[in-house]
Amino acid sequence: MMNDKFNPDRLVYRTPYVKKKSCVLPPRHKPGELFLRGPIPFTWLAAAAHQPGKSLHVGLGLWFLAGIKKSREIALSGSVLRVLGVNRHSGYRGLNWLEQAGLVRVDRHPGRNPIVTLLKLDNSDDTEQ
Repeated sequence: MMNDKFNPDRLVYRTPYVKKKSCVLPPRHKPGELFLRGPIPFTWLAAAAHQPGKSLHVGLGLWFLAGIKKSREIALSGSVLRVLGVNRHSGYRGLNWLEQAGLVRVDRHPGRNPIVTLLKLDNSDDTEQ
C-alpha cells in the first residue's frame, strides 16, 4: 500500500529563483515628468555646495530653469524655490552667496524676479559659455 496522503503544498507552482539584473543605468524620468537637464559642471555644484544655507538648492533651481529656457540667463521665480523647500528670504540669501562666490551674476529690479546669469567657475571669460 502506498503512502499517498493528499498534500496541497505539492500543487503550488514554484517558480525557479531567477537572479534579477542589477540596474546599470540611473533612474530616468517618466514621460511628462520634470527633470534636471545637464550636463552641469561638477565643480560649479561643489562650489555651490560649499556656500552656506540653501545656496545649493537655489543653484539647482537655477540650473533647472536654465534647462527649460535653454539659456544661461533666467528669471529666478519663487515658485521653483518653493518646490525645492526654499522660502523667499532663504532664496535671497542663497542667491547672494552664489553671487559672492562668482557662480552667478544677478540683475535686480524692485518688484520683479531677479535676472540671473550662470557663470563659469573661473569667470575670467564668462562670455564664451
